[in-house]
Formats: sequence, C-alpha cells, structure tokens
Amino acid sequence: MHRAGKRLGDRSRGFVLVIQRRIETAIPFWLLLFGIAAAVRVGSAAGPSRTANDHVQLFMFYGLIALAPIAGYRIAMAAFPSNLLPEPTGIRLAFYGRWRRLDPLAARAHPAFGPFGFMASLLLGMLLNVPVRSFEFLLAVPAVSQHGPAWATTIFHMMAFDVIAMNFLYAACFVAALRSIPLFPRMLLLAWSMDLLLQVAIAYRVSDAPHLPAPIAAALGELLSGNVTKVLISMAIWIPYLLLSERVNVTYRSRVAAD
Repeated sequence: MHRAGKRLGDRSRGFVLVIQRRIETAIPFWLLLFGIAAAVRVGSAAGPSRTANDHVQLFMFYGLIALAPIAGYRIAMAAFPSNLLPEPTGIRLAFYGRWRRLDPLAARAHPAFGPFGFMASLLLGMLLNVPVRSFEFLLAVPAVSQHGPAWATTIFHMMAFDVIAMNFLYAACFVAALRSIPLFPRMLLLAWSMDLLLQVAIAYRVSDAPHLPAPIAAALGELLSGNVTKVLISMAIWIPYLLLSERVNVTYRSRVAAD
C-alpha cells in the first residue's frame, strides 16, 4: 500500500510539473482553437444579415471569453511569485480537528507539502473547467447581435459574462493552488459561491426579458439547473477534502494534526 501510494504521488508530482512547464506553450493553441470555433459559430448562426459592427460586438464577447483565463492566470502569477513564502492567513475558518501550527519553512520541508497526490486532480479539474465551460457556451448559446430579440440578447450577454467571470476566477484559483498560496481554499470557496450566484442572477435577469418563449425558458432552466448541480457536486466532493486532508492543511494552512 505504501509503495502504491508513493508511486501515485510520484506520478502526480510529474503531472503537476508538466503542467507548469507546458501551460505557457498551450496558451497560443487555446487562443487559436477557440478563435476558430467562435468564427464558425458566428458564421453558421441563423438570423438576419449582420453589419461589421455586429461582428465586432460578437467577437468582442468571444475574445473576452478566450482572454479571461489568460488574464486570471497572468495576474495571479504576478501576485503570487514562486519565491514567495507566505504566512498562513490570520483568521481561521477551518475549525474541525485538533492541529499543531508549523512555521512556513517547516511546512515546506514536510513530506506532504505541495499540490500533489489527490490535489493534482483538483488542479486538473480547475484547468479543464475553462475549455469545457467555454465550449459549452459556444454550443448552447446562439451568437446574437444587438438587433436580436431582447430575451435573446439578454441570454447571450448574461451567459457570456458568466463564462468570462468564472474563467478568470478558476484560472486564478489554479495558480494559487499551484503556488501553494494559503488563500487558495478561500479563493475556491469564493469562486464556487460566485458561480452559484451567477446562475441565480441569470435566471432572474432573463425571466424579466419581454416575450421570452416558453421552450427557451425551459431549456435555459435545465441548463442553469445543471450548472448549479455541477457546482454543488464539486463542493460536496472537495470541501471535506479541503478541510481534512493532511496535504491541504500542511500546504495551505501550515499545520499538522496534533498528537
């Protein structure tokens, strides 16, 4: 069992190191791939002929979706440099269990320090959230210009803002986890809360739009309910781990279980 755990830890460590090395290389490919997909989406959308201004407006939204995770990643990388030795946050929110405080250097020397093991799965999940959410938007939400019905433009704008905001937040959370920043668990909780609030805000905002067709309302309701369900499942899986895991407590809270 110990040997299998060590093998898993070594693999996760290699996986995280590969992510660190390759993510900058992946950024141009991400921009190219999403740009092509957005162009196909705009070009194939049914509706009245669009002016140049309509195309500029649509591509502005798609461009912000593509750039938001890059901005979140770059800003977080600048805010949390690799040589930073942060102190644990002063206010404790994770009260469960009995813990012994470690100084930051002792925590970094601990075998359980670092975003490896099961934490690598959470890193991968946050990273994959960006393309999955972005391409879901492309597939589920038609490209609607300012000349479309009020309910259609409301759906497009609100759903686009949702993807932009969450792409930024999850990318920033990814960097905080990767750099072993003590704020990471709170940042992820904030991102989850923001995700849930945005689904509610979209529902209220679109429901107020005039002449919303019933089939569209039903389909949107299913989409938003699915988004809420996915966030709640993520919270149910990861919050206990973030509270109880030795690795999380050593890495992000500089503490170990008291004897």
